[in-house]
Amino acid sequence: MTQDYTVSPATISVKEHEVFPANGSRKSTAVLPESNLPESNIYNNKNAATFTVADAIAQMLESLGAECVYGVAGGAMATLWGALSNSSMQVLNFRHEAGAAFAAVEAYFASNLPTVVFTTAGPGITNALTGLFAAQGEGAKVIFLSACTTAAQRGRWAIQETCTGTLPSSGIFTSGALFNYAATVESAAQLPQIFRKLACGLSKPGGFVAHLSIPTAVQTSLMTDISLPNLNVSRSVVTPSSAAVAKSVELLSQGNFAIWVGFGARNAAEEIRQLAEITGAAVMCSPRGKGIFPESHPQFVGVTGLGGHASVMSYMENHEPLYTLVLGTRLGEPTSFWGSDLVPKGGFIHVDIDPEVPGVAYPNVEVFPVIADIQSFLRAVLEYYPKHPTQSTITSLPNPERKYIERGANSPVRPDVLMEAIQEVIIDGSDAVILGESGNSFTWSSHLLRFNQTNRYRVSTGVGAMGHAVTGVLGSAKARAGKAVAITGDGAMLMNNEINTAVKYNIPAVWIVLNDARYNMCFQGMKMLGLKGADATIPEADFVMIARGMGADGIRVNKESDIYAALEIAMAAKVPFIVDVLIDADVPAPSKGRNKGLAVQGVKPTISTKTSTEQISFPNV
Repeated sequence: MTQDYTVSPATISVKEHEVFPANGSRKSTAVLPESNLPESNIYNNKNAATFTVADAIAQMLESLGAECVYGVAGGAMATLWGALSNSSMQVLNFRHEAGAAFAAVEAYFASNLPTVVFTTAGPGITNALTGLFAAQGEGAKVIFLSACTTAAQRGRWAIQETCTGTLPSSGIFTSGALFNYAATVESAAQLPQIFRKLACGLSKPGGFVAHLSIPTAVQTSLMTDISLPNLNVSRSVVTPSSAAVAKSVELLSQGNFAIWVGFGARNAAEEIRQLAEITGAAVMCSPRGKGIFPESHPQFVGVTGLGGHASVMSYMENHEPLYTLVLGTRLGEPTSFWGSDLVPKGGFIHVDIDPEVPGVAYPNVEVFPVIADIQSFLRAVLEYYPKHPTQSTITSLPNPERKYIERGANSPVRPDVLMEAIQEVIIDGSDAVILGESGNSFTWSSHLLRFNQTNRYRVSTGVGAMGHAVTGVLGSAKARAGKAVAITGDGAMLMNNEINTAVKYNIPAVWIVLNDARYNMCFQGMKMLGLKGADATIPEADFVMIARGMGADGIRVNKESDIYAALEIAMAAKVPFIVDVLIDADVPAPSKGRNKGLAVQGVKPTISTKTSTEQISFPNV
């Protein structure tokens, strides 16, 4: 079943977006820059005799709204690197291409402005691919610039030769699963069409990841007698049909319903709250959706999926809804584990801007799909309801469990005690953005931290690459000009950090490292599954020494009584800062649901995992 919808333009130059400044205020507005540049700037440049393709690309990106460029330089793209460096955009030179790409992803979500990644040829491209894969999975708007070998040198063993003979063309240099749009710029005459393609892609709802590969010699070619179009980039909004809205209201009115909030609903927080309070609906969220609906609200029943709450299952068992209104989540494994216990009697009303999303995660469940911008859909739905809350038939809803933990001087530190301190000092005591790294850091933070505002918490579930948060924290902190905090394990911190880059640009990043000398999600998971012989240990690292060796600072914590003071020092620090916490590696993380997801895919435990009746994760195995 499909639904009619229309696409309406909303001018990007006047669209206001929420940002979080460093001055302590919760909200300000940033107006996206006007895409029309003066003719003397880009279209009829006064220095036309020296105005190159590289110069044109740099100014084209400026006109599309980009403010920062993240990357690693190299000889094959020296001309382009120079043009970017001499533009109004700030160029941030990273130590690894994947870290640059992760930072660009998080900068987009912190600013709502398109971001740019640049690399040299060959390994520069392949190193960036994981971060760009994450950009696609997370729904960011990122433009990737890379160098490739000039046509005359291809096939002649050029240094870092990059062509169809050395790298697969399909998927890297062509549009496909990874890039929404990709092109190799073989001549200056292509740029007007490329400019239009980029503008069109950035104006569409959802993410957009593009790749422009520019041969070294083409970068220096002149824009002789070639002018770029004067484009007025507009942000389009997918509005629902009146029939789809009316049918949704009809279904929701047949009985109690739940609202399942995903990251794609982040711009509709107020409308979600209004609908919930008017109707009495229970609200749950995906891990990426934390904070869109206040987690302290009495109608919030918990987080689903990895690191989620048993209260969700309690709600489904004792207050089973007739329908669930799904808003902006793909309902994939990290959000649902495809559990049948989450399927309501009537099925799902699934709202998303992507027509390929509804019905995919649960192919055998009845789904009424609505293809629309969620804020537009909810505003239309609210017109059918009275402006004041009605008496709900649900008198009391289960809420996420909060287990009191007595503070002590324990050594090493219990992870749940650490999370309690993070909640008090950083979440409740500042406006910093929190990024949860993949692994046990993800499950601890998603399970125990509570957010009451949108855009305060970021995790990656589309790709879930290690190193995303530890490098992405730079993009988040830079874009918002304020503190951003990565909660990470020692494995990810050793894999790909950008401490030195944060020092170079004085970026106020903070890393809280759960140091247990293990890849502990793997260690604990293998133990729970009864699979023996695999080695998930790593030598203990001293991250304070590493930080200071790179020009940053840090503090090591090995007992619980020192946590609060250490976090306060970190948040007050004027330089990038690491809090290196020696944690109790044997405390089980709330990640049992991951094993249930693996079981669905055929991984068979060799021992019984039902050794305790206590459900510390969602859903239990």
